[in-house]
Amino acid sequence: MDLLVKQYSAAFKSRMVRRLVGPTAQSANAMAHEVGISQVTLSRWLRAAGNVGAMPRPTAKKWTSGEKFRVLREAHGLDASALGAFLRREGLHAAQLIAWRAAAEAALTDSARGRPAPSAEAKRIQALERELRRKDAALAETAALLVLKKKLEAIWGDADDSTPAGSGT
Repeated sequence: MDLLVKQYSAAFKSRMVRRLVGPTAQSANAMAHEVGISQVTLSRWLRAAGNVGAMPRPTAKKWTSGEKFRVLREAHGLDASALGAFLRREGLHAAQLIAWRAAAEAALTDSARGRPAPSAEAKRIQALERELRRKDAALAETAALLVLKKKLEAIWGDADDSTPAGSGT
């Protein structure tokens, strides 16, 4: 039993892939019914086009801090439906907006306190100072125990009475 494999031109494949992507994209399943090519084949062509680079992929926009601030300002106070439309128009996800808002609030909180966010060096200094305070407390406790031991020995005498006096050991 010989399987008949139909060959399609690169131009035809490219046209089909273009119909599968973009703002007016069709699903591979709907397109399969329309053109008579299996959905699996169309999906394989789409994956291959993405791997080869035949179809340009949109790149993520690099947002400046000024643009982020503008977006946060415009999004503030919008109801859910208006916010959704605004995010689609700007090409953003709600998660990005939430992250930008959190970063802005953190920056404003630090600057409102009158100090910049601590650097890695400042954090290390704080950790070392904390460790030094802990060790100072341990040293003070040890010194107090030694003083108490000497006072007890002075009051009760030598604890080891089994050695002859003046033996030195």
